[in-house]
Amino acid sequence: MVRVEVVSTEELGDRSYMAHDGETALVIDPQRDIDRIEKLLSDLGLRCALVAETHVHNDYVSGGLELARRHSAPYLVSAAEDVAFDRRGVADGDELRAGRLHVKVVATPGHTDGHVAYVVDDGDGTEVVFTGGSLLFGSVGRTDLVDPQRTVELTRAQYRSTRHLAVLLADDVAVYPTHGFGSFCSSGSTTADTDSTVGSERTRNDALVIDNEDEFVAKLVAGLTAFPSYYAHMGPRNRQGPGPVDFSTPEPTDATELRRRISGGQWVVDLRSRTAFAAEHLEGTIGIGLGQDFATYLGWLIPWEMPLTLIGENAEQISSAQRQLVRIGIDRPDGTAVGRPADLTVDGGLRHYPTATFVDLAREPGVVVLDVRRDDERRHGHIPRSAHIPLHSLLERIVDLPAGRLWVHCASGYRASIAASLLDRAGRDVVLIDDDFENAKDLLTDVAK
Repeated sequence: MVRVEVVSTEELGDRSYMAHDGETALVIDPQRDIDRIEKLLSDLGLRCALVAETHVHNDYVSGGLELARRHSAPYLVSAAEDVAFDRRGVADGDELRAGRLHVKVVATPGHTDGHVAYVVDDGDGTEVVFTGGSLLFGSVGRTDLVDPQRTVELTRAQYRSTRHLAVLLADDVAVYPTHGFGSFCSSGSTTADTDSTVGSERTRNDALVIDNEDEFVAKLVAGLTAFPSYYAHMGPRNRQGPGPVDFSTPEPTDATELRRRISGGQWVVDLRSRTAFAAEHLEGTIGIGLGQDFATYLGWLIPWEMPLTLIGENAEQISSAQRQLVRIGIDRPDGTAVGRPADLTVDGGLRHYPTATFVDLAREPGVVVLDVRRDDERRHGHIPRSAHIPLHSLLERIVDLPAGRLWVHCASGYRASIAASLLDRAGRDVVLIDDDFENAKDLLTDVAK
């Protein structure tokens, strides 16, 4: 039986996999920080015989090329993809061996043109399939990342690819997708399940239960939402061939240099919690709390190639942030600083702003409310007369905001905290609503239902 190890990257909503026979391994869709993969190989006493990509990824920088180089393993990438490095080009019907593992390539275009799936068995008749951004749990990968003008065309290809896999494979074949665990590369009604089979997907997957292709296309396209702007840089970087990463900490940045960078308009990002940032922070810094969504929103908002300095409470925060950032191609911060804001200022330039709940907001009629959720979220309910600018559009639309103090909210407080810090940096008077939007529905009588 094929053994499968899962290497999850919750921060980006993706999974990498290691299929093995107890001695020899095939690694599928490895993330950039391959030290996790190499530790698992070492812990299990495995030899890396093949490294494979299901597609050229749009949501993260791959570690596949470097892993293959380090282990002298063939690097499997679709022959249909135009890349700037040597690889083993694979196409539909190709078969390979890795120890006792038998690997069959199945073309599954849709998420990308050259997308492939890998069907793996070890000779005992039991198969597993690694589906990348094709067949996900409950739905499929989005189809508007290659070219928005080709979305309908690729959605049709995705529908046919998914149904082809379902015909090709038995009900008991375990399904291992790369996306669908929170990644913006997924679309439709993906589920929160941690495992699935082809048989399960036949009963619930949008592409398999909707028998009319036009109906499927209409549903998927209507459900597509905004995706991070840094995706535009991931495909080209992966086609170029990413090299190794450097996790060493840059030289410390002192208070005088921090002030110079802030005054020069550079991004100096504070990694502390949103409440700590609101209570006290260096004037001109941006608060993006280190957590599961840190890299997604920093990468979405920062002007690409803008110099970046990180401020953390300790070295561990800086290290964790660096690991998240290399996955999206921000290879190295230009500086770091550790300590309390009061210890990192030379001119006393400290700021703060209040936090509140929706209960507090209900007691303040007439204030200006700013909703920074996405368009699709707002359609499901919003506070009447509130201003609305999605977080990812805020920097370019700050001038559109009404004058006066702004009470800023999102769905849980995280995005609102980033927005509040950006507005504070721009000199606006803000209140961060650090609360769950469900409480707004319960407590504010004029919330749209």
